[in-house]
Amino acid sequence: MGGIETHCQELYPRLAEKGVSVTVFARKGYTKQNEPYYYRGVHVVPVLTPGVAGLEAFVHTFRCFCKVLKLRPDVVHLHAIGPSAIAPLFKMAGLKVVYTHHGQDYNRAKWGSFAKSILRLSERLGTKFSNRVIVISEYLKNWLNTKYGCNKTVLIHNGVNIPKALDESVSVKYLEKYDIVGKRYIFALGRFVEEKGFHDLIAAYKKADLGDVTLVIAGTADHECEYSKGLRQMAAEAGVVLPGFIHGEELQAFFENSSLFVIPSYHEGLPIVLLEALSYNLNVIASDIPANTEVPLPKECFYPMADVDALAQKLTEFLNSPVQRNFLQVVREHYDWDKIADQTYKVYEELVQR
Repeated sequence: MGGIETHCQELYPRLAEKGVSVTVFARKGYTKQNEPYYYRGVHVVPVLTPGVAGLEAFVHTFRCFCKVLKLRPDVVHLHAIGPSAIAPLFKMAGLKVVYTHHGQDYNRAKWGSFAKSILRLSERLGTKFSNRVIVISEYLKNWLNTKYGCNKTVLIHNGVNIPKALDESVSVKYLEKYDIVGKRYIFALGRFVEEKGFHDLIAAYKKADLGDVTLVIAGTADHECEYSKGLRQMAAEAGVVLPGFIHGEELQAFFENSSLFVIPSYHEGLPIVLLEALSYNLNVIASDIPANTEVPLPKECFYPMADVDALAQKLTEFLNSPVQRNFLQVVREHYDWDKIADQTYKVYEELVQR
């Protein structure tokens, strides 16, 4: 339901098509079945983990380490800085390790000082002991080089698919479910956590003079907390539509028929949701964090992070004077999943040959 999951769902079936034998260890609470199964050529093994924030990732990582030792693969691929903490253990076991740095997770508001220090240590260990470090943005590449003197990074962006349009009747069916009129709503998408900045978006929506335009924020929280509960209350008071976690045709219908997409994040790696919005040629407004500004967009698409007044002004400007965008060439050139799979395959191939 998040960016890393989407990344893996797109990447690994493409590697399987190239002849790579891929096993993904998933968390049992998030899979449709409890027993191992195949998804588009990828062997998915659900691993039992406690559904407790703070423990879930740690237990999953350790249990997967034990399973990988039995499997003895040619390459172990770790995703995100948290799991990369066990890169030294894999190296000690004689395995070759690739770790993808998806973003500086210690910048997320939900973590306390102790958790942030552990994540920083994980980043250091993963960077030092992995054979290759894949980074999804130029910003992260420069950060690892400056902070740790890392010279084994490989820049491979996140990707996005260019969708085929839905039948109008299909779109209408999903929008009517929430009493939403096509091209008369602003769309945002993500987890209900503080760093996504949805509280700023709702505040800006209330300030802007937008007439009958609705705000729709799709997503939910992994684990309900005070912030997510407060966000739901704030949304209810502002008349914001919260359809929950949506995917497939329903998600496509919301993308296709929105008049504007907004990503007000305080922290991202390289946000797939922003790339998805570009694949639909949507007008977009994004906070000016490095992960967003690295995407080649016109300057007028950005506003100062956390500045509610500036965001409210952007909403009014973009909706009162809409501009027809054409971002498909940007997507094809920089964010094509087939190219990303080719680049990842080369990383694996080089390590196996060595």
